[in-house]
Amino acid sequence: MVSARPDWSDNGFPMNDPDDYFEKVSAVLGPEAVDITEETIVRYGENTLPTGDTRPSGILYPGSTGEVQTIVRLANEAGVQLWPVSTGNNQGFGTKSPVRAGQVVMDLGRRMNRILEVDDTLCFARLEPGVSYQRLYEELVRRGNRLMLDTTSGPPEGGIVGNTLDRGAGFTPYFDHFYMSCGLEVVLGNGEILRTGDGALPGSRAWNVSKYTFGPDLSGLFLQSNYGIVTRMGVWLMPRPAVIKSFHFSFPDDDDIADIIELCRPLKLTNVVPTLFRVCSDVYLFGSQERHPEYAQTRGRSTLSDGARKALREKYGIGAWVVSGAFYGAAEEAVNAQVERVRAHFCRAGKARPIAHEDATLWPPLQVAICAFSGIPTATELGLLNWRPGGGNTWLLAGMPMTGKVAGEHHAESRRILAQYGFEYCTMIVCGARFARELIALSFNREDPEERMRADRAYRALADMFASRGYAVGRAATGYQQFHMEMLEPVFRSHVDALKNVFDPGAVIAPGKYGIGKAETNG
Repeated sequence: MVSARPDWSDNGFPMNDPDDYFEKVSAVLGPEAVDITEETIVRYGENTLPTGDTRPSGILYPGSTGEVQTIVRLANEAGVQLWPVSTGNNQGFGTKSPVRAGQVVMDLGRRMNRILEVDDTLCFARLEPGVSYQRLYEELVRRGNRLMLDTTSGPPEGGIVGNTLDRGAGFTPYFDHFYMSCGLEVVLGNGEILRTGDGALPGSRAWNVSKYTFGPDLSGLFLQSNYGIVTRMGVWLMPRPAVIKSFHFSFPDDDDIADIIELCRPLKLTNVVPTLFRVCSDVYLFGSQERHPEYAQTRGRSTLSDGARKALREKYGIGAWVVSGAFYGAAEEAVNAQVERVRAHFCRAGKARPIAHEDATLWPPLQVAICAFSGIPTATELGLLNWRPGGGNTWLLAGMPMTGKVAGEHHAESRRILAQYGFEYCTMIVCGARFARELIALSFNREDPEERMRADRAYRALADMFASRGYAVGRAATGYQQFHMEMLEPVFRSHVDALKNVFDPGAVIAPGKYGIGKAETNG
C-alpha cells in the first residue's frame, strides 16, 4: 500500500472506517491488490454525469475468483461496502465511480481479464470480467475470423460481462446480450460461489451451451442488481457470414419518424431484416464529428439553431433521420437482392433517399453502423462527448412500442423538453419487431455548474414525461438509479430489497446500485 487513506465521508451516511480492512486485504492478497493513493481515488471517482463525481475510499484489484471471495469475506467482517466494476468504460452511465461515496471499488478488469475458452465448434467463449469487446474481437481474428461477437457501438474497451449484466445490447441477430450469455459464476455476499444453469452440476460439460436446465433459472437475478459479483460468464458467438452488406436511408423531416417506425415494424415482425434497425437523428450522426458551432455565441444556453443544423446536414448530405440495417449471406448476388427488396419498401412513399453501402463506408458515423452489424468495435461515437466542451454526457434509454403514433409523440415531447433546457435532441432509436429503445444522448459542459444543473433538470423532466406515459427506461446511470427505482410499485421495490437480504445479508456488495439496498445516492 502507498500512503495513508485520505479523509472521506458520505454526506451524513457513515460507513465503517476501512483502514483496517485495507491492511488485512493487503496482508492476505499482497500490497499490489490495494491502492489508496489520492491520485487513484480521484480518478476512480470521476464520471461524466450531471450528478457529479462520487469518491471511493480505495480500490482493490483481485486476480481470481478465490481472491474475490477473500475480499468479500473480509468486507463482511469489517462492515465495508464494495463497488465491483468490470472494465469501467460504460461512458455516460457512471464509468468506475460508485453509487455511494466511500464505497471500495473492486476493479475486476485490472487482473481478471482472461479469455478462458473459445469453442469453434459450438461457437461460445468463456470470459472473465476484464475481457473487452476489442480484446475478444482481436482474439477471434487471430483464430481465423470464423466467429463474430455482437458488440455495442460504444467504447471498444467496454467489458462484455459488465455490459451484459447491465442489460446492454447490440445490433446483430445476437443483439440480446443476456440471452446470448450462458452460465454465470457468481460470488455471493457471504463469499460462497454460485454457478447458474448446468454449472450447478458438479463436473458439468454443458455449462455454457445449455441455456435452460433443471430447477429455477437464477441468472437473470444478477442483471441490474447487487446480489453477487460475477467472475465468469459464457457468451455465444455467431458464425461470421461470407458477405455483410448494409443499407441506409435518409429522411428529410423531423416528423418523418412516425413513418419510419411504420416502415421498420413489418420488416422485423416477418424477420425479413435480420439486424435491428438503427434510426439516428441528424445531431447524433454529425455530433460525433463536429463541435457545437454556436456554443461560444450562446454560452450553451440555447439549443442548436435551425440554420446551423441545416448547414451541418447539407455538409454531410443527410436529412433529419438516417435508418440503417444489414443483410448477411453466402454470396454477393443473394444479399444484393435482399437490399433491393428493402429499398423498394422504404422508397415507396417517395421521401426516403437511399445511401449505398459503398458510400456509407466513407463516412465514419455510418461506418459505425456497418461495424456494429459486422461485430467490429469502434470508438467513433465517443466523439459525442466533445459535441459541447467540458465532456459531460449521460444517456436516457426510454422504451416505446413500435408504432408511429407513439414515436411521433415521444419525439415531439423530447425535443420540446430538451429545447426548454437549452439542449439538442440527439438520439438513436434501436428498433425490433414490437419494441424500440430510444437512446437520448444528453451532452453538456460539465465544467459549467449552471449547465450541469440544467442537464440534470432536463434528464429528470424527460424521465418524468416518459414515466407519466407508461414507459420505463432500460437502464440508468448511477446518479439516477434510485430516482428511477422510486417510480416503480412498492411491492416490486420491497421484493428486490428482500432478495438482497437473501443473497447478500451483510449488504457489502454495492448497496444502492439500481436503488436496491436503500443506500443514499448523489442524485
